[in-house]
Amino acid sequence: MTDYSDLIQPDKGQDARTIHLVDKQGYDAWLKGRSARERAALAAMAYKPDGFAHAILPGDEPEGWSVVTAVADVEKLSAWCLAKLGPLLPEGRYRIEGRQPGKALFGWMSGQYRFDRYRPKAEPRGARVLLTGDVGTIAPMVAEMRAVALVRDMVNTPAADMGPAAIEKEAARIAKAHGGKLTVTRGEALEQGYPMIHAVGRAAAKHHAPRLIEIEWGKEDHPRVALVGKGISFDSGGLDIKPAAGMRLMKKDMGGGAHVLALAELVMASGLPVRLHCLVAAAENAISSDAFRPGDVLTSRLGLTVEIGNTDAEGRLVLADALAKASEGKPELIVDFATLTGAARVALGPDLPPLFANDDALADAMLKGGIERDDPLWRMPLWDSYADLLETDIADLGNAGSSPFAGTITAALFLKRFVGEGIAWAHLDTFAWRPSAKPGRPKGGAALGLRAAWAMLQARYDRRRKGDGA
Repeated sequence: MTDYSDLIQPDKGQDARTIHLVDKQGYDAWLKGRSARERAALAAMAYKPDGFAHAILPGDEPEGWSVVTAVADVEKLSAWCLAKLGPLLPEGRYRIEGRQPGKALFGWMSGQYRFDRYRPKAEPRGARVLLTGDVGTIAPMVAEMRAVALVRDMVNTPAADMGPAAIEKEAARIAKAHGGKLTVTRGEALEQGYPMIHAVGRAAAKHHAPRLIEIEWGKEDHPRVALVGKGISFDSGGLDIKPAAGMRLMKKDMGGGAHVLALAELVMASGLPVRLHCLVAAAENAISSDAFRPGDVLTSRLGLTVEIGNTDAEGRLVLADALAKASEGKPELIVDFATLTGAARVALGPDLPPLFANDDALADAMLKGGIERDDPLWRMPLWDSYADLLETDIADLGNAGSSPFAGTITAALFLKRFVGEGIAWAHLDTFAWRPSAKPGRPKGGAALGLRAAWAMLQARYDRRRKGDGA
């Protein structure tokens, strides 16, 4: 496993290769200042300062080489501008010429992520280390990278090894490491207290039995914050079974749970002054003689009855019970993450999670956090006029909209019914997956919206960032 603290280190003047940053606007001026040997090398390679393009520049001595890489703007570095270099360059130490890397430190680490659990003979890689004079940024950046790596690892792990029990084990590790209180509800207590979580997961094998996993942490007099995650470890679609192609990636359907566990660990490890309540509704949506059926009516923890129009719309059912439980503690804020709808991908694609919120200030803070961290979100409307699409003839509401339109909005409106009155709430319909690689963002499990939410929580609650003491 990569130790990300080995990949960025304080700059104490130690020997290191130089990385020259160039952009299209300043490239010609920069080139005039290079040696004839360097200019000749760049000409021979037909180097152009396009995004992520890099080249090795010869020095006066064989070991005196340096690196040039193109970025969009040398005055405003993105998190991803150095992400391609980390895995490509030879191992060793590197220093950016004339400036600090800032948030590019994150991409440097992220580009060196590897998922090797099922490749025990994978070749170990030496560290590519980036130096920074901003020593105070190292620990927070490493913590964020560890959180992102946790999401990737959990989502990349197949359902056989990342069922509800394994999700619980990860939650137990986090709670123990940071002094949190772990509570797990399963069996008859789950059926009585969280009937929709139980109904969704009751068809699974005994060793994948459903459960509600909770972590509580922090001082009682601090603002109460709830993080709620969908933890469907595998989604067959239930009796409304998915086609093979649709089932192929369903190990990732616990991605929302992975996000909130990683975010909870960031909160606890940083000592954020909140009273944290983290909830993961963990279940496998399996098929057996005991599976819940289309047409069934379930009674939720809140007491609302839900007619099942589609057993493949199970994520909102487990989230509803978890949101109801979270609301009972009267938090001032709830944030939920869920791999909830295919409609979200149709609307915004795989990279951009839709954000729904019942509070404009909260939505603005989430969007701002996404910009700060290069972890973008896009706000979508909680359009109440579509609420009638969830109406049914025999229950309080249905779990599937009566129209093929506005699927991601109607799913969010369903969840809204289970959020307590007066509680600020944000819902992220994250994909938790990258279908193709980008620099620093490998194909596979992905943390989408995690760092945006963390930036919001820091801005809202971290007194140290506001300058009024710890």
